[in-house]
Amino acid sequence: MKSFGERIADALLADGLLTEEQLNEALDFQKKQGGRLLKLLLEKQLVTEQDMMVSMGRCLGAHPVTLAKMRVPQEVIDLIPKDLGQTYKMVAVARLGRKLFVAMADPLNVLALDDLRRVRPTTQIIPLISTEKAVTDFLNNAQTQAAGGIDAILKDVDVSDVELAKDKQDEINLDQLVDSSEEGPVIKLVNLMLVQAIKDRASDIHIEPFEKQLRLRYRVDGMLYDSTAPPKGLQSAIASRIKIMANLDIAERRLPQDGRFRIKLAGREVDLRVSVLPTVHGEKIVMRVLDKGTLSLNLDGLGLPPDNLEKFKNAIDAPHGMILMTGPTGSGKTSTLYAVLTQLNTSDVNIVTIEDPVEYQMVGVNQVQVKPEIGLTFASGLRSILRQDPDIVMVGEIRDSETADIAVKAALTGHLVLSTLHTNDSPGAIARLVDMGIEPFLVSSSLLMVCAQRLLRKICPHCKEAFKVPTDVTSRLGLTNEDVSSNIYYRGRGCSRCKESGFLGRLAILEVLSVTNALREQILHDTSSKVIKDLALKEGLKTLRLAGLEKAKAGLTSLEEVLRVSGSEV
Repeated sequence: MKSFGERIADALLADGLLTEEQLNEALDFQKKQGGRLLKLLLEKQLVTEQDMMVSMGRCLGAHPVTLAKMRVPQEVIDLIPKDLGQTYKMVAVARLGRKLFVAMADPLNVLALDDLRRVRPTTQIIPLISTEKAVTDFLNNAQTQAAGGIDAILKDVDVSDVELAKDKQDEINLDQLVDSSEEGPVIKLVNLMLVQAIKDRASDIHIEPFEKQLRLRYRVDGMLYDSTAPPKGLQSAIASRIKIMANLDIAERRLPQDGRFRIKLAGREVDLRVSVLPTVHGEKIVMRVLDKGTLSLNLDGLGLPPDNLEKFKNAIDAPHGMILMTGPTGSGKTSTLYAVLTQLNTSDVNIVTIEDPVEYQMVGVNQVQVKPEIGLTFASGLRSILRQDPDIVMVGEIRDSETADIAVKAALTGHLVLSTLHTNDSPGAIARLVDMGIEPFLVSSSLLMVCAQRLLRKICPHCKEAFKVPTDVTSRLGLTNEDVSSNIYYRGRGCSRCKESGFLGRLAILEVLSVTNALREQILHDTSSKVIKDLALKEGLKTLRLAGLEKAKAGLTSLEEVLRVSGSEV
C-alpha cells in the first residue's frame, strides 16, 4: 500500500505538475538523506505550495481554501486559542451552527484535531486545507488587526503621564519594565511596529523625530514608505522601550548607541539590530530586521543562469584563493556570502569569519565581531584568525590597505578567503586593490573570482500585466526593435497585496567575473578597470545590465527597474 506522500506525488504526476525525473530525483535524495517526501518536493522547489495544497486536498477529500482572499470576523478567529493556532498552524474561518470550519496546513494532524475538540467539545470540526505560509500570514495579520491601529492603542493614554517619566529615568527598574504586562500602551505600540514590519517584509524600521512630530517609515524592497506615526509626546517612552529591549543605557541620550535583540513571532525567531542616533529634536532610531526565514541559504536559490552558477561553484571548490563580492550597501553581498558559507560548511573544514556586525548567526561557523574601541579591527582580527588553523576565512569588508594585504597573503598561503569591497562593477575591484597598495602580481595570483551584485524588485504576480515599452526606456537600455518585438515585457499595475507599488519581493542579479589566465596576464601589465572590462567582455562577461534584461525578458521584473538599478552603465 502506498504511503500518503506517494499518493500525493501520484496526484501531482497525473496533473502534470511533477515529472517522473523530478520525483525519482527526490526519492533518491530521500533514500540518502532521509526526510518526508512532500517536504523534499517543496524544499527543492519542484512543486509550489499552492499545487501541493490542491493535490493534498483532493487525496484527503478536504476542500482547499485561499486565506489571503478571506475576511473572517475576529470572534470566529478567537474560537481557536492563539497558542493552539500558532502551534498547529490552523485558523477558524467560518461557523455554521455546530460546525466549525478550520483551515489547516496539515489536516492529517490527529493531535491538533484532538486538542481542538477538547477546547470545543460540542463543536463538529470540519478541516479545510491551506498552505503553512498562508496560515502563518493570516494569523499574523489577524493579530495586528486585533491589536488595533496606533490611534486605537493611544486613545486612552494620558500623554502627560508619559512625559513626566522622563524626569525620573534614573529611577526606572529595568527588570520590572522588562517583565511588565504587555497591556502597556507603549509596549503594545512598539510590538505593533515590529509585527507590521515583519508582515510587510520590511528590512528596516525608521523612527525619526522632528520639531513637532514623529515620522515612522518602513523600508520594503529597498524603498522607504511612510506609515501612521505615533504622537510626538510618546517619543521618549518609545525610545526607552526599544533601548530596554536592546539592553542599552536608557539614561544616555547624548551619544549614539548600538544594540540588538531577538523576538519570536509565529514560531520563528527574528533578530533586530538597533542604532540610536541623537539629533537636534531627539533620538532617531533605526531597527534593521534580520529575518532568517527570508534568507536564501543555498547557491541554487540565488537564481543564477547555469553558466554563471558553474563559474561560482568552480571558484568555491578551489582549495585556496580569494573571492570578492562588490556593490553598494544593501545590495545583498553578505547574504550571498552566507549562501556560499552554507554550501562550504561541512565537518571537515574550519570556517572563521570576522564581521561588522555579525548579521546572521550560523551553526558550525566561528564568527567574530569587530570591536574597534578595544583594538579588534578587521586587520588585527584577521591576523589572529590565521593562527587558528582556518581552511576558509570570511572578512566582512576590506576597508583599508592593511586588511587587503593580509587577506591577499592569506589567499596565497592556502586559505580560501571571501570578502566584500565597495566598487560599482567587478573589474573595478581589481583596480581598487592595486590602488590600496597591493602589488599587481599578488592580485593576479590570489584572485579567483569577482562578483558585482544588485537587488531588483520583482513584479507583483497578483497585478502583473503586459505593456508597451516607452521609446525613451528602450533607447536608454540600448534595446533593438527586434528585442522589443520578440519579447513580452511586464509591469505591476499596483494592488492591495503590493501596497499599490506594483512590486513584491526582490531578486539578485550578479555580474560574475572569473579570473582566467588571459586576465591574470593583463593584470600584470595594466590594471585599469576599462582595459580589464574590455577583455572580460570578449571572454563572455555578462554585465549587470544584461543580467537584469534577462530577468525582464523572463517576466520577473520591469525594464524601468533594470534601468534604475543598472544606472548609467554602458
